[in-house]
Amino acid sequence: MKNTITLLVLFVSISTRLQANDSATYYFNKGIEEKTAKRYLVASNYFEQAIKLNPNYIEAFVENGRVNKEMRRTDESKANFVRAFELDKNNESALIELMELYFNYRQFEKAVDIAKQCKTCGDKDRVIAMSYFQMEDYGSAEKMLLTLVEKNPMDAEVTYTLARTYLEMGLEGKAIPYYVKALQLEETKAKWHLELGLLYYNNNNFKNSVASFLKAAEHGINRTNDFNENLGFAYIYAGDVANGEILISQIIARKPGNKELLRDAAQAFYDSKAYDKCLNYCQKLMEMDMKDGKALYQAGLCFQKKGEVSRGQQMCDKAIEIDPSLNSLRHKKGDMGM
Repeated sequence: MKNTITLLVLFVSISTRLQANDSATYYFNKGIEEKTAKRYLVASNYFEQAIKLNPNYIEAFVENGRVNKEMRRTDESKANFVRAFELDKNNESALIELMELYFNYRQFEKAVDIAKQCKTCGDKDRVIAMSYFQMEDYGSAEKMLLTLVEKNPMDAEVTYTLARTYLEMGLEGKAIPYYVKALQLEETKAKWHLELGLLYYNNNNFKNSVASFLKAAEHGINRTNDFNENLGFAYIYAGDVANGEILISQIIARKPGNKELLRDAAQAFYDSKAYDKCLNYCQKLMEMDMKDGKALYQAGLCFQKKGEVSRGQQMCDKAIEIDPSLNSLRHKKGDMGM
């Protein structure tokens, strides 16, 4: 009699479970229909019903994660993918979704961990390489990015990331060609043009610096004071003194009393052999402080370059009386370190 009762209970339990699974499948299929129709909230409700009836329904967790992702409900989406992964560590759908989700939400260590477990994730190496860069592991990033660029030379984002990797490593010479290549692939990236312009500037390639800055402006970069200042000095050092002076004059008007900017302008015009313009900025400095030995010394150098050697030498001697540290410049060719 006991065996009969046990069998009856077991039969009822199995029957109930089968009915629940059938109902779960029904709700799952309804969810798929609603998802296809892009009624994501309704679809999510059906998937949740399926999960209630079958708490181990991996496909329902995955699909519920996807519709929640479409609704930008990140926490709910992640919770569903995590649960699917917990139920099946080898579920590639859950792995792919988690890898992309962690990467897009800047959880790079988790993205790398998931990507390494995923066998069929097509972008796993890309995600790992880009995550290494974001984690500032530039050595690891470089190796993988080089391989990725070789495999797909048309991937502008990877190419740019390799350029940035070399920049962060202090290898500017290696960075520049990859910046150029990235911008050939994606010419509208204003930020990339700006970074390349600054790289050219730091490497005394002023004509290309101007060209890159102008491209950045063309594609919508915000023309801040810093931007216009860099462009102005790049113009001057590239030999376009007129355009450079226009920009630098505008910046000085916006930053009245900024001695460092005035000194930089004086030095730039001196280096460009625009001695009268250099004298103008030296005069501005001395009007602000008549004991400004550096400005007086540079003015003296300008007069010497203009052929008024005696006058210039007297000015330099007077500047050294004001500031004895300038005596060390006597043997230098006008380099004021400004």
